[in-house]
Amino acid sequence: MADLVQRTAPYRAVLASRIRAQRSHRASFRLDLFGSLLVGLVELAEVWVVFSAVGSAGGIGGLDLSAIVLVFGLAELGYSLADLAFGHCDGLPIYLRSGTLDVFYLRPQPLLLQLVTSDISLRRLARASIGAVALVVGLTINDVTWSPSSVALLVLAAASGIATFAAMFVWAAGAQFYLIDGAEATNAFVYGGRYAATQPAAVWNRPLKAVFGFFFPMAFTAYLPVVTLLGLPGPEWMPGWLGWCAPLGALWAWVLALLTWRAGVRHYQGGGG
Repeated sequence: MADLVQRTAPYRAVLASRIRAQRSHRASFRLDLFGSLLVGLVELAEVWVVFSAVGSAGGIGGLDLSAIVLVFGLAELGYSLADLAFGHCDGLPIYLRSGTLDVFYLRPQPLLLQLVTSDISLRRLARASIGAVALVVGLTINDVTWSPSSVALLVLAAASGIATFAAMFVWAAGAQFYLIDGAEATNAFVYGGRYAATQPAAVWNRPLKAVFGFFFPMAFTAYLPVVTLLGLPGPEWMPGWLGWCAPLGALWAWVLALLTWRAGVRHYQGGGG
């Protein structure tokens, strides 16, 4: 235990300094929190408007407004917490173009761990709070049969969602070693995947189910666990019990992320300047 504390001391020192720096500028920090909160509220309002408009038609993809609030809360909470810790990995292209990534190689710590602990975005806590509130409201307004298995499913889904979204940020960072200026290309899957995670996968066509259902397992972050939790029938290719496989989806996401990262690091040959 003492050895672990000693090994993590440099990372904790860096994170503590970043937190102090953000909180020292109170007005700017509050504006960042408010802006992040506003974005979360707008996205929740979008879901409410769309599903309220089709409420009389039985919802979309087999989910009504109460069910989609639960999906949104679970996905938004998982994404926001992953973004809090890993979201700054999308700044890697800046390090690559400027050559400052080479400085990381001079330190006797793993490159990925240095990148992950190089910053922390506290403003993401505002969006996480929106997700947490939506999750609590969703659990309240839905007819959830509470039991040890349903609690276990909810905990597994929340933890797996955070891990899956975190893996997406690492995957996108690893791809930048090849793309350099391709952040927009990877963002289509990272941020587009986050949006897909808040929607019912039943309305996706087969290519989308293959991409965001299994290759990038966004459906496992919220939609499938909610289908399992509420005892709803799953869509084609996605039976109702598949929500229990959320940890397998997170595991696959990390395998993909670490393989991409390892290949990218081996491909990198320095800033060249």
